[in-house]
Amino acid sequence: MKKIIFLLVLAMPFLFAQGFSTAILNGPDDICGIYWSPKKNAKIEIFKKANQYFGKSIWVIKPRKDTKNPNEKLQKRDILGIEILSHFTYKDGMYTDGKIYDPENGKTYDCNIKIDGKNLKVRGYIGFSLIGRTEIFERITTQ
Repeated sequence: MKKIIFLLVLAMPFLFAQGFSTAILNGPDDICGIYWSPKKNAKIEIFKKANQYFGKSIWVIKPRKDTKNPNEKLQKRDILGIEILSHFTYKDGMYTDGKIYDPENGKTYDCNIKIDGKNLKVRGYIGFSLIGRTEIFERITTQ
């Protein structure tokens, strides 16, 4: 029993060091990963390009075309693989100045994202963020 306690005491600094190094690594790229859409009918992968963040559908429950898109040329494309989140910039703990495309109605909205535990609070709006809707994207994996 004394050997086990001795080994645990020896291991403590390494365990704490690992915990602190993980905390130090937290930052803007924490958003990167795969999330369920709010209705859980799609999986969205969020990734970084240069200094901005984007999200595209990588799985949909029911494959279909983007028929609600106002651009007739885009109405024949598959929903699977389209970028629905674009051009987000990390600032003061938020991802701001981005856009979200809603394939359910074919509209694009201004958008801000905030990490809330393992989930994302995604707020789409027109004009002012006070007038809009917040949806929860549940994290599935990290990158």
